[in-house]
This record gives sequence, structure tokens and C-alpha cells, in this order.
Amino acid sequence: MKWLNIILAILILWALFQQQFGDGGRKELREKQILLENQQAEIEKLKQRNEQLAAEVASLKTGLDAIEERARAELGMIKDGETFIQVINKSDQDGN
Repeated sequence: MKWLNIILAILILWALFQQQFGDGGRKELREKQILLENQQAEIEKLKQRNEQLAAEVASLKTGLDAIEERARAELGMIKDGETFIQVINKSDQDGN
């Protein structure tokens, strides 16, 4: 009976060790939870970015104002009859 109790105690200790540190144990579970949280945060950022891009695409498809604004800002285009004036600061000329 004494040997049976010792063997049972060893098996229980081994099972507890496996629960904590073995495959699928608590340590691995926590690592997976942290990884999941990081991935969900990244997905949320990408969803917001996609919504912004979709809104911009819709704006470009429906109105000329958005196209005109982009042409002015990104390409430096001006309308017929407008005068383009470029202001150069003295500090820009000196390289500062």
C-alpha cells in the first residue's frame, strides 16, 4: 500500500507539472492570448484605415471637389485664370 501511495503522488505531481509547463499548459495559453490581443488590435487599425480609404474613394468617385483638391495639393495644378505665387523664406535659401 505504501508503494501505491508513492506512485499516485508521483503521478499527481507529474500531472500538475504538465498542466503548468507542458504542451497546452498555462504558460502557452497566456502567450497565445497575448498574441491574439495583438492581432485583434492590428486588425482594428486596419479596419479603420480601410474605412478611411473607402470614404476617400467614394468622395473621389462622386465629387469633383475632392479631385480638384488632390490635384492642387499633390500635383501643384492651378485653374485657368489663377495666378500662382510662391513665397520663399530667407531661411530656406540659406539652407537653415
